[in-house]
Amino acid sequence: MASDLDFSPPEVPEPTFLENVLRYGLFLGAIFQLICVLAIIVPIPKSYEAEAEPSEPRSAEVTRKPKTTVPSVNKRPKKETKKKR
Repeated sequence: MASDLDFSPPEVPEPTFLENVLRYGLFLGAIFQLICVLAIIVPIPKSYEAEAEPSEPRSAEVTRKPKTTVPSVNKRPKKETKKKR
């Protein structure tokens, strides 16, 4: 009865080139996604030069005027009466 059991490893075919490319591509994609998520979660400290620039007033920002909303010329005024069917 003990001789009937076969404990040899199953025959698994070697992975093809396309399977290897797919496997490593998926690993690289997962690593890229982890890096992107970590970049969102972990803040990177700014350099001294980047912090100093916004405190100085820029001439383009000073001369910029606030935008006012202008009604569009293409829009037709709403009709007050209902259409007859």
